Amino acid sequence: MMGDEELEKVVVGYLKRKGLKLTERTLMEENKNSTVMSENSHREASLSSQILAFPEYENIPVKYHDGYSRLRSWAYGSLDVYKHELLRVLYPVYIHSFMDLVAKGYIQEARTFFSTFREDHEMMHMRDLQKLEAVISPSHLEEMEFAHTLRQSKVKIKICQYSYDMLLQYLHKTESITILGIINEHINFQVSPGQPGSISDDADSVTVIGSNQDAVNQINQKEILWGLLEDSLEERLEKGGLLSDSEKADGDTKEADLEENKRKSADGGKQTQTTKKLKKDKVTSTAVKAARPETATVTAPRVKPELALPAIPTEVEQSILEDLRNRVQLSSAALPSVSFYTFLNAHNALNCAAISADGSMVAGGFADSSLKVWDMAKLGQQASKSALHVLQGEDNANESTAGSKACKRNYTQFLGHSGPVYSATFSPMGDFILSSSADSTIRLWSTKLNANLVCYKGHNYPVWDVQFSPVGHYFASSSHDRTARIWSMDRIQPLRILAGHLSDVDCVRWHENCNYVATGSSDKTVKLWDVQSGECVRIFVGHRSMILSLAMSPDGRYMASGDEDGTINMWDLASGRCVTPLLGHTSCVWSLAFSCEGALLASGSADCSVKLWDVSASAKVSRNEEKNGASNRLRSLKTLPTKSTPVYSLQFSRRNLLFAAGVLSV
Repeated sequence: MMGDEELEKVVVGYLKRKGLKLTERTLMEENKNSTVMSENSHREASLSSQILAFPEYENIPVKYHDGYSRLRSWAYGSLDVYKHELLRVLYPVYIHSFMDLVAKGYIQEARTFFSTFREDHEMMHMRDLQKLEAVISPSHLEEMEFAHTLRQSKVKIKICQYSYDMLLQYLHKTESITILGIINEHINFQVSPGQPGSISDDADSVTVIGSNQDAVNQINQKEILWGLLEDSLEERLEKGGLLSDSEKADGDTKEADLEENKRKSADGGKQTQTTKKLKKDKVTSTAVKAARPETATVTAPRVKPELALPAIPTEVEQSILEDLRNRVQLSSAALPSVSFYTFLNAHNALNCAAISADGSMVAGGFADSSLKVWDMAKLGQQASKSALHVLQGEDNANESTAGSKACKRNYTQFLGHSGPVYSATFSPMGDFILSSSADSTIRLWSTKLNANLVCYKGHNYPVWDVQFSPVGHYFASSSHDRTARIWSMDRIQPLRILAGHLSDVDCVRWHENCNYVATGSSDKTVKLWDVQSGECVRIFVGHRSMILSLAMSPDGRYMASGDEDGTINMWDLASGRCVTPLLGHTSCVWSLAFSCEGALLASGSADCSVKLWDVSASAKVSRNEEKNGASNRLRSLKTLPTKSTPVYSLQFSRRNLLFAAGVLSV
């Protein structure tokens, strides 16, 4: 079939052959006019489409700005009973509105939107806003891992049915299609029936869940053996098989003396002071023996070690057993004694502090790349007899020991790092100390030889934390390179590399049975790793800022984590769920420690306080109380304020004395 152009050529050729020139000219003019009209119509159609699209193109930034502004005004103007739940929606809508504007190329409008409403979210999300502030082009949304993760993730928000219905009604009534699209794509509501929850639920009411949430749930279904090591010293002591011959003889003598004094007293004799002392000793020992089974009513299962554990020397074992026999049983009615070590004249150079298991030594890591260790026995001879020990961070006196009037340096200084020292940890018996630094190395020091033994290299960036295992020999480290590593003292290369966090791994902690290691990260998650396989077996999601501290309960069942906002979460390792958040600190939680029987949790913060929490109270909350919304928060037993001294480190001794350390900030 001929086309229009071919047909036109045939007709023109026919007219030429017949000599009809006038008709040919007329036909050519008509074709020319029709072509011009066709072109004009196409231009008008494209122009009209551009005119129709132009207002929509121009109004995109306005729709985001006005939509969020109206939602914000509506949420803040809601009834108080619903307000705290509705306000949770604002932050995810805010950050995704900003990123959508950047992705569409409205860079200047996005910056204006970001700065206009930034103040609303600075208190709770300062670090996130600082990261997003660096997004100035659409390519940054893909290149920056934090922004890319946010765009690929959903935010889970807990909200009651009433608040949820009110929100949907508002969005449909105001026809806020742009805001509704953001909420539909990036927010996953967990709707609960009934009235709004407690305002104190805000700590765990907004969490970021990745697009691979199914994979996370699958990981948390893995079986973990959270029990204690079989045939441990504590277990043998509880069974009564580790009493020494002298103790048995002393016990028989005391029993015989007590019976004899009782007979004398029955005959009318006056009870002597010795009898009172013997009775007191018997009551005390009986109470201690009775208290031990009580703490073991929920007995932890016994597991076999996956690592080859070092043998414990006899003298070390006897020392540990002596501490265990003299351990003070703590509870909500019997709080621990606290010994606080204060660093003076540190001139903002102290980065970390560590305390040995028996409190006999205190170490400080400094910005000048030095590690300093104080011997409390020597320092105690110079200091007054008080619970407050003062550590001089800088020595301005002559360091030479010559001359009786010259002030001797009251600490041992270890030099070797080429960058600030960020973490230090003593071995269980205090004969070794590990330090990590910005120079990406870990160094092993001998406190007996006062010398550096090994320099471990493996990380590529600053090492934020290093921790000895509960049995010594093995240790774990965490770094800016987003990995944690497992080491042994006799190998210069790591045994395991634990990779999976999306940002810095800020802290690390061993499980009591040495089969697992927990890591806390700036990506706001805590992960539990199997030491033998190197696999992640638990992911704990719920914090709203970077995790700075971790602690494991003595029975291995629970874990506590503290973050930059001052929130502490208690986790059940078996289920992977948050048992309860602890709210009370107003600044970073830098240190956490469980008492030896697990009844109390101590937390040290940058708000210059130590708090003691009742752990056993939360474990007794029934399922019905949880379903009914009853408060299952750990009870804060006591707050111990310091004199302008942020708390850097906490450590319970084996006898349940609480040691703490910090630097005076004036």
